[in-house]
Amino acid sequence: MSSLTQSGTAAPQGESIEAGHARQKNLSRIGLAVAIVAVAGLIAAPFFVYPVFLMTVLCFALFATAFNLLLGYVGLLSFGHAAFFGGAAYFAAHAAKVWGFEPLSAILVGAVGAGLMGLAVGALAIRRQGIYFAMVTLALSQMIFFIFLQAPFTHGEDGIQGVPRGDLLGLVDLNRPLNIYYFVLLVFLFGFFAVWRIVHSPFGHVLQAIRENENRAISLGYRVERYKLAAFVMSATIAGLAGAMKAIVLQIATLTDVAWQMSGEVVLMTLLGGMGTIFGPSLGAAVVVTMQNYFATSDVPVTVIIGVVFVLCVLLFRRGIVGEAIRLMKR
Repeated sequence: MSSLTQSGTAAPQGESIEAGHARQKNLSRIGLAVAIVAVAGLIAAPFFVYPVFLMTVLCFALFATAFNLLLGYVGLLSFGHAAFFGGAAYFAAHAAKVWGFEPLSAILVGAVGAGLMGLAVGALAIRRQGIYFAMVTLALSQMIFFIFLQAPFTHGEDGIQGVPRGDLLGLVDLNRPLNIYYFVLLVFLFGFFAVWRIVHSPFGHVLQAIRENENRAISLGYRVERYKLAAFVMSATIAGLAGAMKAIVLQIATLTDVAWQMSGEVVLMTLLGGMGTIFGPSLGAAVVVTMQNYFATSDVPVTVIIGVVFVLCVLLFRRGIVGEAIRLMKR
């Protein structure tokens, strides 16, 4: 009788596990299909849409993806990521215009500079948790903002203008719209794949364990602070990659990129698209940038319109657009 009971209870459990695996496989297939369609669409997009607009979307999509690595997969809310995004823009612009670096080298200078700033800020910030962590990142980013405001090489409120696009590795003229678009697309795909690989690696699984239960991760022997610092530096570096790329694309680096408002925008993009999802932040960035362009000449301030949309999404789509779509597919 007991064996019958055991077999009767084991079967539903086995079925539920198998059903869970099946759902996960279906989601993976859907994700792969979405990725293929998205890449194909991005390859064809510049023939139908203004390339500069598309490149701006890609830059902010990579920025939001980098931020999501920290917020969505580690559970750390930073209000200072504009420091890395805008700081890298200044570094890349200075390297390209003053030092004469070709575009790829200038972008790498920006990304490395952002990573080093991330190491310094992260080493101080990760000692705190929750709202205290967020406030420390905000305070440190404001310090960085005023440093860039006063630094001679940033030219104050004028910023660094007329940044040359130049030739990629001396071979490809990036002053041609299609050439620079496909270069930006390749950099975006590289950064996006890097985040995807981090998230799906054993390192990424530890990060998610820290997000779910930090004390348990500590009890299992993981050096949590090191993992969080590594994630912070990676996020800052990829955010810097996005900011440096934007400086080359738009040929300018200004204080707007390093201001606290930019940190708020990337939080909005991530939450709108769906934090903790791979595609969500990119979609959120596309929505926000599109709205900023579409409503730029509206009588109502664009920030008010975006704020209303954000409130509606929080009320109706609490997991973000992609997060809600995944929830519906899991039913």
